[in-house]
Amino acid sequence: MIERYIKNEQTLKRIKRFKAQKRALVSLYLIIIILFVSLTAEMWANSKPLVMSYKGSVYFPVFKKYHPTEFGRDDIFLMDYRSIPKEDIGFEVWPAVRWNPYESNKNVDDYPSPPSSTNILGTDDRGRDVFARLLYGFRYSFGYALLVWLFSYTLGIIIGSIMGFVGGKTDLFGQRVVEVFESMPIFYMLLFISSIFTPSLWLLVAIATTFYWMTISVYIRAEFLKLRKREFVEAAKAMGASRGSVVFKHILPNALAPVVTFSPFSIAVQISFLANIDYLGFGLRPPTPSWGELLQQSKQHFMTAWWLGLFTSIALFFSLVVLNFIGEGVRDAFDPRK
Repeated sequence: MIERYIKNEQTLKRIKRFKAQKRALVSLYLIIIILFVSLTAEMWANSKPLVMSYKGSVYFPVFKKYHPTEFGRDDIFLMDYRSIPKEDIGFEVWPAVRWNPYESNKNVDDYPSPPSSTNILGTDDRGRDVFARLLYGFRYSFGYALLVWLFSYTLGIIIGSIMGFVGGKTDLFGQRVVEVFESMPIFYMLLFISSIFTPSLWLLVAIATTFYWMTISVYIRAEFLKLRKREFVEAAKAMGASRGSVVFKHILPNALAPVVTFSPFSIAVQISFLANIDYLGFGLRPPTPSWGELLQQSKQHFMTAWWLGLFTSIALFFSLVVLNFIGEGVRDAFDPRK
């Protein structure tokens, strides 16, 4: 379908080569589905009905917040829709999982509790539904990875383009800056900074962006050094094209192959990285749904709560494998030898 709107023959060939990689294509569909389900997680896992009828009136609790007094409750501040008498309800449609990621199940004997018909993947050490926390946690993991990828690649492309196009002392100085950043123990630097400041999603993104722009900048620099002396660039300059036109219309579009090729792998690395720092307690603040926190709980309850480590590890492993399959497909599609 997308081929209808693409006129570039080389791009069409790359799309066809990507589609020829069946596992990459299936992985792309899977990640789109998972991302959609996670972004709309309130529709699938929530402690509020999607729609309900109460004494003849229709309500949409997932989409609109109602005061408890509308349901005859003046003794609470946050409505518990499970407590509404059944005789007052005409009909109700609940999500597939009737728990939000912050709510504890007070009807189980112990925390964490094993999988059951009520909590299909069990609960964590605070009685919260594991499935709901995995589902909402993917939203934070992928969102963090996507933001780090966007900002670090944007910064790396800008710096790499300047070094490669200008050259000379600018390139020499820029390379020394890259070497300084690359020599730093990035993981420990991030842990150190996170321990000083109160961690949040945007702070973690800012810290990671500061240290992850170097790799792509090196590749963009190399592409600019290679392309700036090519015949079509020299022809554009001879025809009077401005420097900005030469960079943005002729060099940059042809230098973005490494960006597209490395992007799925970079996103996979960042998802794994966030799980690592959450596991060590330097990541997102509780009670934010976090895969790393669930893994940390599984270590504390290794002998008694096998489901915490098993299901979280499966979710993390599946996400990384799918993204790596996509990356392999993109890499093959952009391989000039093919």
